Amino acid sequence: MSKRRAGRRKPMSEINVVPYIDVTLVLLIIFMITTPLLQTGVDVDLPDAEAKVVEPKNEPPVIVSVDSQGQFYIDVGDHQEQPVSEADVVTRVAAVLHNKPETPVYIRGDQAVDYGKVVTAMAALKSAGVPSVGLMTRPKQ
Repeated sequence: MSKRRAGRRKPMSEINVVPYIDVTLVLLIIFMITTPLLQTGVDVDLPDAEAKVVEPKNEPPVIVSVDSQGQFYIDVGDHQEQPVSEADVVTRVAAVLHNKPETPVYIRGDQAVDYGKVVTAMAALKSAGVPSVGLMTRPKQ
């Protein structure tokens, strides 16, 4: 009987990780392809400025864009490529802040837009209850 036990092989307890590596590589390729497609919005020519980079938080920011014609766009909800009124900006941003009060809010103003339109957007955001508004710029080359 001891001869039979000595001849038995010990069960193998290692995990085959090759299928996991294959799945991981496929997911990596999918994410690399889809990530650039997720960055949508209105085409705005941002002004150049020397400013420090804001550290991203866990919450995705709400971005209000002002194009060169002075029309407002907001990246919340459906139809993000369609202009919205100042009242729509206030109601949408207030709804977002009601659900997630820590959400940062930024304004992307085209460099050719009248300064008054950016101030109007800032005033609308303040009336929506935004504690602080950030202005987006493009870093100097």
